[in-house]
Amino acid sequence: MTRFNKIVLRGSFFVLIFHLFGLAAFAQNDSTAVDREGLRKGIQGFPVLGIMNDTIFYVYIKMGTSTPSERAKHITEKIRRLYEDPNFSVDSLTIVESEYTVDLVYRDIIVTSVSPPDAAIYDLSLYEIAEEAKRRISQSIKNGIEEYKLSKLLFRILYTGIVLLVALFLYWLLNKGYKRVLKYLSLHRDKLLKNLSYKDYTFLTAEQELRVILIFLRGVRLFLWVVLGYAVLSIGFSIFPLTRGWADALLGLVWSPFRSIFLAIWDYLPNLVTILVIFIVMRFFIRFVRYIFLEIEAEKLKLSGFHSDWAMPTYSIVRVLLYAFTLVLIFPHLPGSDSNVFRGVSVFIGILFSLGSSTAIANMVAGLVITYMRPFKIGDRIKIGDIAGIVLEKTLLVTRVRTIKNEEITIPNSSVLSGNTVNFSTLAKTEGLIINTTVTIGYDVLWRDTHAALIEAAMRTDLVLKEPSPFVFQTSLDDFYVSYQINAYSRESIGMARVYSELHQNIQDVFFERGIEIMSPHYRAARDGNMSTIPANYLPEDYKVPAFNVKTEQNKDV
Repeated sequence: MTRFNKIVLRGSFFVLIFHLFGLAAFAQNDSTAVDREGLRKGIQGFPVLGIMNDTIFYVYIKMGTSTPSERAKHITEKIRRLYEDPNFSVDSLTIVESEYTVDLVYRDIIVTSVSPPDAAIYDLSLYEIAEEAKRRISQSIKNGIEEYKLSKLLFRILYTGIVLLVALFLYWLLNKGYKRVLKYLSLHRDKLLKNLSYKDYTFLTAEQELRVILIFLRGVRLFLWVVLGYAVLSIGFSIFPLTRGWADALLGLVWSPFRSIFLAIWDYLPNLVTILVIFIVMRFFIRFVRYIFLEIEAEKLKLSGFHSDWAMPTYSIVRVLLYAFTLVLIFPHLPGSDSNVFRGVSVFIGILFSLGSSTAIANMVAGLVITYMRPFKIGDRIKIGDIAGIVLEKTLLVTRVRTIKNEEITIPNSSVLSGNTVNFSTLAKTEGLIINTTVTIGYDVLWRDTHAALIEAAMRTDLVLKEPSPFVFQTSLDDFYVSYQINAYSRESIGMARVYSELHQNIQDVFFERGIEIMSPHYRAARDGNMSTIPANYLPEDYKVPAFNVKTEQNKDV
């Protein structure tokens, strides 16, 4: 590449950058080109366009039967006619004063007329406004003639070629850089890319990181291609007068959405600040409320009639209400909250929630009732229907219980509320839990001996209290035996199965030691010639199975 070509490319690059900034500035100026006086007085203006489709001035007032829009259109058409006249001379534009207006006249054509209402918009005289209109129209026509000269056209063609060369060079440079980056990644892949992990969990492997980087690079390359192509089209259209409006429209397609977004964000900033203030204040207030309920739960703060185990469930309810109140305060400040679409979606979500959450709401209400009824707490041994176990968790929706077999059972709160709940732990620590079991003993054993044996068996059991002492009830007199119920106090509600098992073992031992047969289940035995039901270990060493007794009677008559 020669030195001349390098100079041309560098110069074209700076010209390209200059045009990009120039187009952005032109778009900004064009967007604010409406006459400030008209805006200040609340009157809509209609532009009069020059030869280069540039705005010369605005028309705000109607004249006769012509509206401001029609006046602007007629003036624009007359300016075009002046430009197309090969003999046009600026000196031929004259200002003529009539009875009510001041007219700008070219030969026999009245280009525009200025009336007193027009002058009132700008607080100028009719003649001053006509002079300014003459100057702007003359300058527009002169610029149009200059723009369409052959030398200008040749320069624009050359300039377009330079822009295309610069664009091709930038495209080549972009592709070259993209390939070099890919080659660098391929050569230094093991050094640059490591597994992204924390402890034993790997978030991204080196292969996944490489795929993410490649996707990102392709996206950046595509974005730069689009930006470069857009810049080339905008600059190319802006070079020629006939297509200059296309360049402005193309720039407006991109700039207008961004400008609207920026303006929308700027206008929304006061509401955003309000939302942040509400959120921060409510957040600290919720923390303060949580601190109060934690103090109640720890029993540092005591309220009459308010139990400590109510603290956190009540805090959960209060927190939900406070969040709902916060949402009510924030909702009017959300973007689009007053639109019909937003309201319709809100109503639709509310209907879905109300139809699909009837069971959940029933469980929540039951959970609230259970919380303040206090039928059990975490760690209690309870029985709900046929399910017995230790309470693991109690939420607004469900209660979780672990059985003695380590089975975790989830019970809906509505089922808990609708059934009977037996709590074995409520009075176990204070008054003691009465455990009881029933044995059946034959009528041949004195009841006093049975009572003494049952009480001794209870006293031998480790987790049974000595005071209050155990006691026995005779619950029924059945056909073959008597039912005796031993009742004993224990503070053990969690390990009830172990207490019952040890009590049953002791009952067997004591009864066998005392030579008492337990008639459960039913026994029907002929004692002559039959072994006792007591285990052999408990029988005397000289015990012998009784023989059959046969008694015969001799007939005296024989």
